[in-house]
Amino acid sequence: MTNNEFDTDILIIGGGINGAGIARDAAGRGLKVTLCEKGDLGEGTSSSSTKLIHGGLRYLEHYEFGLVRAALKEREVILHAAPHIVRPMRFILPQSPGVRPAWLIRLGLFLYDHLGARKRLPGSGSLNLIGTPYGKPLQPHLQKAAYYSDCWVDDSRLVVLNALDAQAHGASILARTECVNAKSDQTSGGWLATLRNSKNGSLRKLHARVIINAAGPWAKSCLFDVIKELSAPVMRLVRGSHIVVPKLFDHDNAYIFQNPDRRIVFAIPYEQNFTMIGTTDEDFDGDLDSVAASTQEINYLCETANRFFAQRISTDDIIWTFSGVRPLLEDGSGHAEKVTRDYRLDLQKTKNGAVALSILGGKITTYRKLAEQAISKLSATFDTENRAWTSTAILPGGDLPGANINKFMEVTAHEFPWLPHNLLYRYVTSYGTRISLLLDGMTRLSDLGVELAPSLFECEVRYLVTHEWAFTAEDILWRRTKIGILTDTPTTVNLQNWLNSNIES
Repeated sequence: MTNNEFDTDILIIGGGINGAGIARDAAGRGLKVTLCEKGDLGEGTSSSSTKLIHGGLRYLEHYEFGLVRAALKEREVILHAAPHIVRPMRFILPQSPGVRPAWLIRLGLFLYDHLGARKRLPGSGSLNLIGTPYGKPLQPHLQKAAYYSDCWVDDSRLVVLNALDAQAHGASILARTECVNAKSDQTSGGWLATLRNSKNGSLRKLHARVIINAAGPWAKSCLFDVIKELSAPVMRLVRGSHIVVPKLFDHDNAYIFQNPDRRIVFAIPYEQNFTMIGTTDEDFDGDLDSVAASTQEINYLCETANRFFAQRISTDDIIWTFSGVRPLLEDGSGHAEKVTRDYRLDLQKTKNGAVALSILGGKITTYRKLAEQAISKLSATFDTENRAWTSTAILPGGDLPGANINKFMEVTAHEFPWLPHNLLYRYVTSYGTRISLLLDGMTRLSDLGVELAPSLFECEVRYLVTHEWAFTAEDILWRRTKIGILTDTPTTVNLQNWLNSNIES
C-alpha cells in the first residue's frame, strides 16, 4: 500500500538487468516505483555479457552447487518468459589433454543435468568429432568432445523487456536521469533525492520511502558519493572482454574451450555471420565510464581461438571488441575467475531510520530471483499482501502461441508476406508478438520508411524512441539492435543527425 506522504515507495538507482528486474517485480506487487539510470538502460555490464542464460558449469569445480542449482532453475523460467529473445543452444566441449580428465567432465555434466529442474533442454552426452561438421573447424588433434545445453539471450533486450513490463505495471522509468544526491529525512523516515536529467541538466526532487542501490559496478561509489550515510561494501571489480570475428564455423552450436591455465573461453555464433569469443577475467580498477578490452585480453582470446580452431585469426580479423565490469563479492579468492558469482542483498538503515538496499554481485541468469528476493526482503517496510508473481509471468512480446518461435515465424510471414525474410527473422526474434505494434497499419515495404542503416528503417527507429527509451544512434545500433556491427561511421553519423532532426528531446 503506497504511503501518500511519499512521491514513490521505491527509488531504484541503476537501470541494468537487476534494477529493471526489481522495478518489474515491485510494480507488479502494487508498489509505486521510480527507476533512474544516468545513461541508457543496460548501457553498462548488462549489455556486455557473454549473452548466456546458464547454470555456470565451471562453478561446479568451485563447489558452488547452490548457485548452479538456482541458475539452472532460472534458466527454465527465463526461457519460458521470453522465448523470442532466449533460445536453447548446444555447447561442444572438446577434450583437452592435461586440463580436466574426461571422467571429471562426465561427472560435472551429470550434476549439471540433474541439479536443476531441466524440462525443455536436452541432456548432455559425448561426441566423436572426426568427420563431423562440429570437428571440421577444429584442430585435427581434437577428436572427442562432450556436449550439453544452455541458453543464449539478447542481454540488452532482456533489460528493456523488464523495463517495459515494469512500466506496464505503473513504474516510472527515467533513463538518462542520474541520482546525484540522497539524504535521509528525519521527519518521514524516508529519503529526499535529487535527480538530474542527463540530457538538459534540469534537477528535480523526489521523496522516496526506500532506496535500492542497483548500480552494479557503481554500487560502491553510489554509497560513497550519492547516499553517503551508509557503509560501503567490499567489492571486487572484474573485467570481462570479448572479441567478434568473421564466423569460424557453419553450424549453430557453440564451443566451450579449456585453456592450459584452466580458464574456459566460449566461441558462440553471433548475428549469423560472426563468431563471438570470450570472456576474460581481469581485476579492474580503472574508469567505469570508459571500459575497454586491453591488448593483453585481446591477444589472449586470439591465442585461445588459434589453439582450438584450424583457421587462424589475428587482431586484424577483429570486427568489434566489447568489455563489461562485473561487480563481484570479495571472497578472498586469489584469481579473478574463481571469485563467486553469487549475490548479496545488503539492507541498511540510517540513524534517521531510512531504509536502503544495495544489490551486490549477481549474474544475468539469476536476476529475476534476485529481484524477487529483494522485494520480499523489504516486505516489512511496505504494507502490501501481494506476493511474488514473476516466476510464471511472460515478458512483453514473449506470448508466442505454444512458446514456439518457428511456428510464430510462419504465422507472421503469412500476416506480412511483403516483409523480406531477414527483416521478418530479426523483428520476430527481437520483438516477438510486439511486431504487431511495430508494423501497425503497414501493408507494403515502402511503409517502413527510409532505410537509415542496413535493414534499419524509419518505422523501427520511431518505435524504439517512442516505446523503448532509445535516444542516440548507439542506443539503437548496439543495444536495441545489433546492426552496429554492420554499420560504418558515416551511416552512424547520419542516423544521429536524423534523430536530432526528427525526434523531440
